[in-house]
Amino acid sequence: MKIRRILSVFLLTVLMVSLMLTPQAYALPALEIKAKAAVLVDADEGRIIFGQNEQEREYPASITKVMTALLTLEAVDAGKLSLDQPITASAVVNDQDPEGSSAGIEEGEVLTVEQLLYCLLLVSANEAADILAETVSGSREAFVELMNQRAQELGCTGTHFANTNGLHDVNHYTTAYDIYLFFREAMKHETFMTITGSVAYEVPATNKSEARELHTTNSLLSNWRILDYLYDGVDCGKTGSTPEAGYCLVSSCLRDGKRLVAVVLGAEGEGTHIESFSESARLYDYGYDNFSKQLVVSTEGVFRQPVALSKETDCVMLYPAENAEAFLPSDVTKDQLEQTVTLKNEVADAPITRGQEMGTLTISYNGQVCVTVPLLAQADVSASRFLVAKAAVEEFLSRTIVKVALVVLVLLVILLVLWAKVFRRNRRYGSRSGRRYRSSSYRGGRRGR
Repeated sequence: MKIRRILSVFLLTVLMVSLMLTPQAYALPALEIKAKAAVLVDADEGRIIFGQNEQEREYPASITKVMTALLTLEAVDAGKLSLDQPITASAVVNDQDPEGSSAGIEEGEVLTVEQLLYCLLLVSANEAADILAETVSGSREAFVELMNQRAQELGCTGTHFANTNGLHDVNHYTTAYDIYLFFREAMKHETFMTITGSVAYEVPATNKSEARELHTTNSLLSNWRILDYLYDGVDCGKTGSTPEAGYCLVSSCLRDGKRLVAVVLGAEGEGTHIESFSESARLYDYGYDNFSKQLVVSTEGVFRQPVALSKETDCVMLYPAENAEAFLPSDVTKDQLEQTVTLKNEVADAPITRGQEMGTLTISYNGQVCVTVPLLAQADVSASRFLVAKAAVEEFLSRTIVKVALVVLVLLVILLVLWAKVFRRNRRYGSRSGRRYRSSSYRGGRRGR
């Protein structure tokens, strides 16, 4: 009995120690953002790391100006405008909400396209949005049509713009994810990144104004307006706020080579306590604290490709063209990843050259694609001349037009044979009738004598 007790205690101790030493996978911590909608996206892979009502329609306020800037920069790229091109402000500057954000641009004042972009994106000047809209499209109305067209082209499914600056309109809305889509497109422009990443900018004196000192409204970048929100790695962004939209922010953060984009819509705020900043910081903390770069594709991996038209082999091995990493939960295991091999041909025809691209390898996690890399042939595979010729003949004969032609040819041959038989039969019968006729005539002659 005593031995049994000692054995039981020993086994229980071993079990407890083994459980303590075994690495335990941890679940991602729960996160609830204090805002109407939010999304955190891996900018490199386009994969959603966290979403909260990210497809719900919300008011974007001045985040709208990201699209206004994007269309202006695309007009520059197309050669329709230049950044140093002087623009004279029209009377549109007098048709502004006095309570809205402004750079104090006056009618008749001359600024360059670049200076107007700084006014638009740093201090969120509403009049700058309308000036640029008229410059690009001739009128604000035509520019708004272009905004909606571009949104559709970028895949925005929950967006409709009614103005150029984001002032409240019930028909002016978007989603957190759609904002990510057009913000990502704007980030492709170096000028956009430079401006939205600037802490301050001085607009030189103009014909109507002394020099202007502009300071960013993004407190993740600068504490000039509000203290305590600086976030290490944030390098661009755009704010927005109206009573109806609440406090909104789209921003991007680059840390340890990994870029994330965070969108927060409909956050609350009062005075210097603005939750669009603090909630964006929480999103970044969530991403960088719980996710990491992990090797998901190695060039050491091999995959089988069936081969035809070769006497050497019936398959060739494929390998990934490069190693690839994905930004995944730190505790993810390989069996949680989905691996999809897509071959250009189910059976590849020889000849095949070493290094030839034969298909792709896609790695997905939770239904979202992480990476896709080409699959290359590991060796040369020569073709058999006989098998190639045989396949060419079979392929030629399998064509519909060839099949039709062969059927027509067979029918013609059958008809020709039938015609020949009928012709010979008629000729034979015709010859016999002629002989009988001639013989009868001759006998008749003899009877006449």
